[in-house]
Amino acid sequence: MNLADFDYDLPESFIAQHPVEPRDSSRLMVLNRQTGAISHHIFRDIIHFLHSGDVLVLNDTRVIPARLRAVKARTGGAVEILLLRQLDEQQWHVLAGGRRVEVGTLLHFPVGSVSAEVIEKLEGSERVIRFNRPVNDLLPQVGETPLPPYIHAHLDNPERYQTVYSLREGSAAAPTAGLHFTPELLLALKAHGVRLAYCTLHIGLDTFQPVRVERIEDHRIHSERAALSAEAARTINEAKLAGGRIIAVGTTSARTLETAGILSAGGDPARPQEMPDICPWRPVTAFDQNTRLFIYPGYRWRVVDAMITNFHLPRSTLLMMISAFAGRETILHAYEIAKQENYRFFSFGDSMFIF
Repeated sequence: MNLADFDYDLPESFIAQHPVEPRDSSRLMVLNRQTGAISHHIFRDIIHFLHSGDVLVLNDTRVIPARLRAVKARTGGAVEILLLRQLDEQQWHVLAGGRRVEVGTLLHFPVGSVSAEVIEKLEGSERVIRFNRPVNDLLPQVGETPLPPYIHAHLDNPERYQTVYSLREGSAAAPTAGLHFTPELLLALKAHGVRLAYCTLHIGLDTFQPVRVERIEDHRIHSERAALSAEAARTINEAKLAGGRIIAVGTTSARTLETAGILSAGGDPARPQEMPDICPWRPVTAFDQNTRLFIYPGYRWRVVDAMITNFHLPRSTLLMMISAFAGRETILHAYEIAKQENYRFFSFGDSMFIF
């Protein structure tokens, strides 16, 4: 398939610049992927579409203050660093914004006598840098919340770019489908008989990097750290065997669950196309490793039965994933309806429930 197959027109006025209050007052489009039927609701109405025995799988990653401002030691030139993944106590895989950030460049940061040296140049603006000391404890002082580049408004409360259940620090972006949940809504869902399970996927480079190849099968997706605990796997397996649905909250949870499904079947998430077309579901197993699973139309889903997700950027891997789940034409038609109904798009925007 071609990259242009996942393009659509979106005027900038549709891009949400602020989160709504309260969180669960955002809008919710409900899409039946079998019939294409669409209905419109408020997010807290999600309780009416979930059944006792269903499992909501939520990504408990927490965004770190990953945007750092630095100057070059030799020239004083400004450099912006986005931390993507910690490699060891002092080395990080980063995006470096600035001119001529070459290997050997020494960077100074404004807090705590922190400096770093560029030790490896990777693809594009990717670099590996080595700090002069571990910086995890200093990030709240030296770093900023890395809002997506299409959000231009100032965020007064950085916690609004965290889910209410965020726990495990390490992400460069929020799992935004989870931003709609409130503690009260989660309690109501549990009282309704919906079980909650948590996974972790630390969001990294592909949230920020566009797809640059014309043939999407040629896209090289970057790895992200993902984990599913034994407790969560047990909850999922029990529900699945009892006829409950596994509902991924966001594309990151979906990617984690499908990685678990491929691993449990003895496959390689980096090469899902090599799995047999007919592969019956089997109990998922716990795991903790990097995943390079790239889901696009033609993918055979193994674990996820329904999905809660926001509206995604044109030509993005996330749009490709939900097109694989519900059909490209069905999704693009739903997006056109969303524009007609003035839904808000992207990270601080409204949501969909696809079943």
